[in-house]
Formats: sequence, structure tokens, C-alpha cells
Amino acid sequence: MNWWSTDETHDAQRTSWVKSAQGHRDFPIQNLPLGVFSPQQQGPRIGTAIGDAILDLTACAAEALFSSPALSSCLQRHSLNALMALPSAQRQLLRQHISRFLSDPQYRDDLTPHLYPQAECTMHLPAQIGDFTDFYVGLHHAENIGRQFRPDNPLLPNYKHIPIGYHGRASSVRASGVNVRRPSGQRKAPDQDLPRFEPSQRLDYELEMGVWISEGNALGQPISIADAAQHFAGLCLLNDWSARDFQAWEYQPLGPFLAKNFHSSVSPWVVTAEALAPYRIAQPPRPAGDPVPLPYLMDVDDQAHGGFAIQLSVYLLTDQMRQSGDAPALLSQGPASNMYWTVHQIITHHASNGCNLMAGDLLGTGTISAPDISGFGSLMELSNGGTSPYPLPNGESRSFLQDGDEVILRAQAAAPDRATIGFGECRATILSAL
Repeated sequence: MNWWSTDETHDAQRTSWVKSAQGHRDFPIQNLPLGVFSPQQQGPRIGTAIGDAILDLTACAAEALFSSPALSSCLQRHSLNALMALPSAQRQLLRQHISRFLSDPQYRDDLTPHLYPQAECTMHLPAQIGDFTDFYVGLHHAENIGRQFRPDNPLLPNYKHIPIGYHGRASSVRASGVNVRRPSGQRKAPDQDLPRFEPSQRLDYELEMGVWISEGNALGQPISIADAAQHFAGLCLLNDWSARDFQAWEYQPLGPFLAKNFHSSVSPWVVTAEALAPYRIAQPPRPAGDPVPLPYLMDVDDQAHGGFAIQLSVYLLTDQMRQSGDAPALLSQGPASNMYWTVHQIITHHASNGCNLMAGDLLGTGTISAPDISGFGSLMELSNGGTSPYPLPNGESRSFLQDGDEVILRAQAAAPDRATIGFGECRATILSAL
């Protein structure tokens, strides 16, 4: 079975006895994302989202509802790491079990006690993140930002030859809903002789997708592009917050540091690689004249199925909107296919020197933008580096984020004759600096 193959769990006609799942924006029965949650007054356990509810998979495993001892053992944990580390065939078996349980009414009485309203649960990080690496595969974002500093040559010479990335900070990754404290650090304005230590004045969001690693690789053993699918557990939304003023001062010669490591937000549900199979599309062809990737990054199947039919959106809810009862304002939306490199290519490149990836590691795609303002993935782009404040529907405008602003990321995967599935939300509010 190929990694892009579908089965009965993807059938658009399949329905669930959980009524809220029918036509749900994010979590119909065709999705079945995995996450870690806590019901009220209870500890963390593994669950799957179904409509407006969460099915407690840890409780199901304790009652021996799964035929595989390996699955049952992994489900009785407080994180997805062990489950992610299983071979893809085992994870596919889990998906088939859950889909059958939630579609066949004969299981309703047994499973209803293990269903909890999502609104009454606390969500946690899906996995214990050993390492976090952020890439820079959004071609249009790289061009949009580069054009502000190098109008004639926005891309550096290596960009189209190598997936650019840097090692982030795993300890400061938080689940959606955890507020972001405005960071303080060194910043130097162009008209200043010396830097100052003060709160960031150019705080920004970044619209990204998070790539969760499944099976790891041994130190010194690369991952081939043909095998990369076996190391891909699924996707989430990722907002890798950025203090643009700190970054401008510190990034040369070694790259991002304090401008990026103070907070990264992820949506709590992992939309699994298996769930995403129907939404695989061909990687868009490279523009004429672009270099062909080196052989270790090229695979016919990856080029034919390595992209995703996912639409990404960013919303902003200001304090003034909140007080007026206004809905969040849509800032931009665009397709995930604007990634210049595929998920499998960045996994392969990361391990190409023998670096050992581990189950539960997180990779960021980097900001995913579009060629025009309708799909820009950051305020740095929307406001042209702060020179043209971006107008909001209520009369406000933003060059960069203000205290009280809440950024909300959403995404949906859609394909002809398939149910639409979503990622939930990745949201957080900016708090004032200490």
C-alpha cells in the first residue's frame, strides 16, 4: 500500500453516530486527529476529535478494545511519542479501529461514557518535543521579505538548492491558547548609535505548518527520500512568533536566536499522515530555469504526491474588536502548495548528514505566503516592513502586533468527492512585556 493510498476510512459517505461530526468544519469521521487532553478534574490522556467531542482512547485501550497489544500499550501514555514511533501499518490499523467504532452504532453504548465535550477539556502538547527545527520553504515569503532588503536579488544564492532551516527551541513550544508574553531584548533602530534593551516593538506572527516526526533514525544513518514517508506522523498549525527588531540586530552572522526562541504555538491536534492521504497533490513544478534538486532530494512519487491541498487562513482579534463584540478579521489566506520544498524533502535533508530525528520531534515549514497581499503570512509582509500599516475592517490598522491582539490560524484540507477536514485552531493573545 502506497503512502498516498486511501481506504474505507476516507469514504466521504461514511457517517458517525456522534451527531456533531456530520458536516463538522474540522472533525468529521474522515479526520480522526490525535491529541492529548484532560477532562475536567482528570489527568492527561490520548484522544481523538470527533465533531465537538473527544473520544478517550486511553480508556478504550484500558478496556482492551484494540486488538494490537502494541497499540494498547502506546495509548495508555500521556503523550503521542510512543504511538508516533510505531510503524505506519500499526498507525493505520489504529485509524481503522477508531473509524469502525465511531461509525458502527453497535459501539455507541460502550463508547458514549468515554466521550467528552471538547469545550470542557484542556488540550496539551501532543508530544514531548525533543527538538524543534524551523525551515524556510515558503518561496513567496522568502521573496517578499528579501525584496525589502535586497530589491534586485531577494533570494540568497543557496535558496533554490537547499532547504534552509535553523534549530529552534523546543522548551518554549506551547499548545494553542497559551498567551504570549511580549519579549524584551536588544534592538537597534537605524537612527540609533547603540542598541537598547527594551520590549519588542515589531512583534509578528508567522503562518506555518508543523511537521511531526514518527519513526526516528539512528545517529549516522540518513533517511532516503524514498523512505521519508515512514518518518512523517502528521501535520499541525504552527505560529513561530518573531520579534523582527531583535532579529534584524542579532541574526548576522549566526542567524535567529532570541528573536525566535521566546514562544512558538501549535494547534493541539495532529492530523495524521494517514488522514491526509486523499488531499495529496503533485508538488507544483518549479519555475523555468530553477535548478533541479540534487538526487538525494528527488523522488518521482514525492513529486507526484508530496504536496497538500490545504487552505491556510490567518485572523486577528484586537482588544477593540473584542470589546465591541466584532468577529475576528481575516488577514490573509492561501494554499500550502506555496511550499517550495516538500515535507519529505525537508525530513530527508534534515537527516542527510546523519542527524538522528526522534519520534515527537517537530519541524516547522517556515512562513507560507502567496505572491500577492491576499495570502501574505506575516505582518512584516502585509505592512511592507511597517511602512504601510495594514487596515482592519473596524478602522484600526496594524504594522505589528499590539498588546491584547489575538492571532488565530486555521486550515482545511479539501479534495473533489472527499469530505473536508480541518486542523482546529492555533490561537494566542499577546500580553504586555514584564
